[in-house]
Amino acid sequence: MHILITGGTGFIGQAFINSFQTDYNFTVLTRNVSTAKRTFAHIPSNNIKFITQLHELPKDIHVDAVINLAGSPIMDKMWSDKHKHVLESSRWEITQQLVDLISTKTITPEVFISGSAIGVYGRQDDQVIDEKHANYHPEYSSHLCAHWEELARAANPLTRTAIIRTGIVLAKDKGALQKMALPFKFGLGGPIGQGKQYMSWIHIADMVSAINFLLHSKSLSGAFNLTAPNAVTNREFSTQLAACFNKKARLTTPVLVLRLLLGERAELIIYGQRVIPTRLVDAGFTFKYDTLDQALSEIYA
Repeated sequence: MHILITGGTGFIGQAFINSFQTDYNFTVLTRNVSTAKRTFAHIPSNNIKFITQLHELPKDIHVDAVINLAGSPIMDKMWSDKHKHVLESSRWEITQQLVDLISTKTITPEVFISGSAIGVYGRQDDQVIDEKHANYHPEYSSHLCAHWEELARAANPLTRTAIIRTGIVLAKDKGALQKMALPFKFGLGGPIGQGKQYMSWIHIADMVSAINFLLHSKSLSGAFNLTAPNAVTNREFSTQLAACFNKKARLTTPVLVLRLLLGERAELIIYGQRVIPTRLVDAGFTFKYDTLDQALSEIYA
C-alpha cells in the first residue's frame, strides 16, 4: 500500500510512519525535506519519499490512501489575527488541494483520512458527546475544525472519506504531556480552576491503531472521535499525573492567570468536552489503553 501523508513529520504522523515503516510505502509532504530525511533516516529510501509540493507527485504514481494530518500547532502561539490565519491556512489550504487532486482524478485513493479535533464541538460542560452531537458551541476552535471537515467531505463522492476528531494525545515527552508534565515532576502541578472540566484523551498507540483501523475498514466513513472511552475531569487527570512522580496535585492554577498567560487559547483548557468514541467502538475497534491509569502507567513505567 502506498500512502500519501501530510503532517508526516509531526507527532502523530511520525508515530504512524514509524509503526508501519515495513508495511507501507510513504510519500511525505513536508516543508523541509532535509529535516524530514534526518527524521526518517532509519527507514530505507525505497520505502519513503519526500515532496514539498503536491505537484511534485510523479504523473504515473498510484496512491492507495491519503492521510491528511497537516496543521500548525494550535497551542504554540497567541491567537492573534495573524496567527489565526496561519492555523487556518495550514489546515484548510492543503485539505482543499488534496480534495482537488481527488476530484480531478489526478490521484485515485481508495480512502481519504483527514484530520480534525474534538474542538469542533466547542465547550460542552459535562455532557457526554459522541459523533451524533451537532449542537456545536460557537467559538474559534469549533469554527476552525468545522470548516476543515467541510472541505474534506467534498472528497466523499469519489473516495471513502473518514474524518478523525482527535482528543489530547498522550505519549512520553511528546505532545501535550511534554508541556503538562514538567510542573508535576516538581510537585507544582494541579488542577485548573475547580478542575471539573472534562479531558478527552487517547494514548498514542491507540491513536495510530485507530487510524490504521479506519484505513482498512472499507465500510466506514464520516466522522470518528479518536478519544479513549473514559474521559476524566481535569482534577482526576492532575491527581493521576502527579502520582506518576510520587507527588500530590496540591496547587491550583487560577483561571484568571491562565487567561492572562494564554489569551484566547486558554478556552481550550478552561472548558472541556466529555467525548466518547461511539462509532469506533461500535465498528469493533478495541482500545489497548481505555483508562487513564493504564495509559499513564505504560508511559511512565
